[in-house]
Parts: sequence; structure tokens; C-alpha cells
Amino acid sequence: MHPPDVTPNDFAATILNWFDRHGRHDLPWQLAPTPYRVWVSEIMLQQTQVSVVIPYFERFMTRFPSVMDLADAPIDAVLAHWSGLGYYARARNLHRAAELIRDQYQGIFPTDVAQVRALPGIGRSTAGAILSLASNQPHPILDGNVKRVLTRYFAIDGWPGRSEVLSALWACAERLTPRERVGDYNQGMMDLGATLCTRSKPACERCPVATRCLARAQGRQREFPASRPCKPLPERDILMLVAINPAGEILLERRPPTGIWGGLWSLPETAAGSDPADWCLIRFGSVPLGVEMLPMRRHSFSHFRLGIRVATIRIDGSSQEIADHDDQRWLNRANLPAFGLPTPVKDILDALLAGPQQIEGEETP
Repeated sequence: MHPPDVTPNDFAATILNWFDRHGRHDLPWQLAPTPYRVWVSEIMLQQTQVSVVIPYFERFMTRFPSVMDLADAPIDAVLAHWSGLGYYARARNLHRAAELIRDQYQGIFPTDVAQVRALPGIGRSTAGAILSLASNQPHPILDGNVKRVLTRYFAIDGWPGRSEVLSALWACAERLTPRERVGDYNQGMMDLGATLCTRSKPACERCPVATRCLARAQGRQREFPASRPCKPLPERDILMLVAINPAGEILLERRPPTGIWGGLWSLPETAAGSDPADWCLIRFGSVPLGVEMLPMRRHSFSHFRLGIRVATIRIDGSSQEIADHDDQRWLNRANLPAFGLPTPVKDILDALLAGPQQIEGEETP
């Protein structure tokens, strides 16, 4: 790597000048940017686009306007407001961190970077973003957008997930980050990556630092950053059961607190080759009134692909009753929105409720 012939002060001044004229200044978390608001936005923005995050952020702030409101809320309420954003460990960590801030810092978000980084779900870049954007503390950041700008500007080869590449990027970020207006600079770097230095079609002709960008000089913009090494994703199939009682209610179960969809409410599931009638006999002590197989669904995670067979099972009144408890509920159409559901499960239920074979009796209390 041969750094372009530019001083850190010149680079920062160029970014700040561009940000003042072309950056984003009206995002919801930029209005009255408290550490809490910035923190929630940064967690939501991990792996998620701004346009998707904005309505979630606004609903989240309405329901949980402060750290204390978030800390005191039940986890089900938090997950319900996160439902659809994915990567649900983010929501669980957010709630746990809020509890720690309540219990250890009297509900006041800490301003020491080491204390912030010690909170669940907050790494170096997120801590730097919170403290720089909300308090103008001089910390570098290295989110996906900034990584893309720096790998192109310095023509840094290799996948940024590798430790040596990441170390090189942090060294660049530390060298270029100014001491003054650091919040605006960091926001400008994120905006540059999000709006001009995009992955597929970088707008180099409008980039403020294009004249010294090594990737552009070499005509290699699309080679940076290098992609994660490819490997085939394993596949797994399951059978999800939509058990419907005479009142039209659907049985949902809370998933374990860790793992896929941890803490969310989901449909009961079993091995893909299982007979739904056998499952019903074991679970309810009787055969179902009827079983209908729905079309196969597929859902991709970062590390495997999931095939979901779906069966609706109608339970008669003589079946062994399963009582509600903390990890198991019979829910109707009216109270489903109060529970955090994985996106595939929500899609299954939405299609079932909206389709020609709508569930009857869902309004029964």
C-alpha cells in the first residue's frame, strides 16, 4: 500500500467541505443526537440500509424514548418492535445493555469509550460512532461504508474480515480522523460510502477525493473491497406446524434465548420428514380434524439456507388442551402484533390470514 500524497488535515477538510454541501443532515437520529438515539440507530444500521431503518427507528423511539424506558420494558416488547429487521441478537444485546446502563450508570449513557465498548453488542466502531456523533469525541469509525472508501482510496487488497486487512484499515482511519468536527467528519465518511462510493456503481466523477484515489487511478474500483471467500452454504429443512384450535387461535412457542431467532415467538417445528398427524397425536393426544400442506418456503441466513415445509393442523375440542405459559401461547389475529415473530413466520401467518382459507374465529377472546 502506497498512501496518496495528501495530509490528514487536507483529507479531512475535503470530506467536511463535501459533507457540508452534499451530506445527509436530516436523518431522524441526527435531530437532537443524544448518545441513546445514536446508539439505537447505529445498532439498527448494522447489516441494514438506512431506508429500511428509518421507520423502525421512529417506532422504536416512540415506544422507548429513553434508556430507562428500554431497560424497564419486557424483552417481548423490544423484540416485537424489532420484528422484521433481522439479526435479533442486536435487539437482545440492546436490551441487556440498557439494563446495565440503568443498573450501573443510573440510566445515563457512559461517555468513556472503554465503558461503552464493554456494553453488550458494541464494538470499537460502534462506540466511536456513538461518542463522535453524539458528543464530538475524537474517535475513528470503520463501518462498512468507511471500509469501502478507505480500501479504494488506499487500494488495500484482501477481504476486510481478515485481521491484517482490518488492522491496516484501522491505521488509515486513525491517521485521517481529525480532532475537530469529528462527528461531521465521520458522518461525511459514512455518507460518502453510502451515496457515491457505492459497491456496484461508484460515482467517481462526483467524489471529492477521487483525484488521489489509488483504485480509481488503477481502474480497479470494483475490485475493492475484496469479497468474502466463497464457500457453499449448507442446507437444512424443517417442518413448521400451524396448529389452530376451535377458537381460531394459533399455537406459538418462544424460541431459546440464544441461536437462530433467539427469544422470538415462532411456530412449533419438527423434522422435515415427520407426519403432521403423528405430531398432533403426540402433542394433543388426538388426531387432527384436518391437515393441509402449504407451499415450501426458503429463507437464507449468513451461514446456511433453511427450507420450511408448512402444515396447518386443525384441532378439535376434545384434544388435550395445552395451557398458556411463559414460553407457549395461543394467539389470535388481534394480539399477534404484540409478539416478536421471525420474518418467515410472520409471512406464513400473513399469507394464511389473507388467503382464501382464512382462519375463522380469530376474534374469539
